Amino acid sequence: MPISAAGSKRARDRFGERGFTLIELMIVVTIIGLSAAVVAFAMPDPRGRVLDEGLRFAARIKAARDVAIVGGAPVSLWITSGGYGFDRRSDGAWVPLAEKPLRVERWSEGTRASIPDASGRVRVTFDPTGTADRGADIRLARGTADALVSIGADGEVRADAQ
Repeated sequence: MPISAAGSKRARDRFGERGFTLIELMIVVTIIGLSAAVVAFAMPDPRGRVLDEGLRFAARIKAARDVAIVGGAPVSLWITSGGYGFDRRSDGAWVPLAEKPLRVERWSEGTRASIPDASGRVRVTFDPTGTADRGADIRLARGTADALVSIGADGEVRADAQ
């Protein structure tokens, strides 16, 4: 059965009506792009906030002070621009602590620690009464955010956003 010219035109028109126009496709692509941008900006930094890192650091310092008190032996904290760790005094020598939460830790990617000592390394020692041999202020910075972790000579530890 031959198809007439009018029937062929109707088939083409129906086929053309089922597709999308270029404008409609551009609008959909724009909406998807804007949605992706909103999600990307709303996602938290995978490294966390620098204050959170400062609070974790302060909690570990408090745990070291508690270990010194409970164990009846000095525990020291060493801090460098790359990270920090804890040592216990045993048989006249400093022995690194390897158990959680007092094992050696590196700062998160992008975090810089300002060390007040010119040698680039600070050591604070807690005696069995929980007092520190000296106070120290360690400033952590990442991007435009700063956190200050303060260790008092009385053994108190505090972390604040700057």
